[in-house]
Amino acid sequence: MIGRLNHVAIAVPDLKAATEIYRNTLGAKVSDEVDQPEHGVTTVFIELPNTKIELLGMLGDKSPIAAFLERNPNGGIHHLCYEVPDIKAARDRLTAQGARVLGQGEPKIGAHGKPVLFLHPKDFCGTLVELEEA
Repeated sequence: MIGRLNHVAIAVPDLKAATEIYRNTLGAKVSDEVDQPEHGVTTVFIELPNTKIELLGMLGDKSPIAAFLERNPNGGIHHLCYEVPDIKAARDRLTAQGARVLGQGEPKIGAHGKPVLFLHPKDFCGTLVELEEA
């Protein structure tokens, strides 16, 4: 059902500093910062030959990554994003098997302009999983 790994998301306490590490220290191709108000984060994407790294910075005091950064003040891996061909079919199959979809259960438009859903980490080996329609 799942396709390729779209990206690994890393929540960071200082988005500009993290961006500079990837750009200057590692020599990576780094996107501009983009605010994602619907998701409460600012994103930066690092392009790799086989996938992407998404750096997540807080956007506002009610950012959903605030609690994560309180528990992990230096930042860390926040979620993995897998591609699926049909996000609603994937949702229906997963929920029929007992998986929990976070939020209202309806896809939202993600950072790439495509429908996304998040799956409860307790159902996936302690890992927050994002599905993105390819």
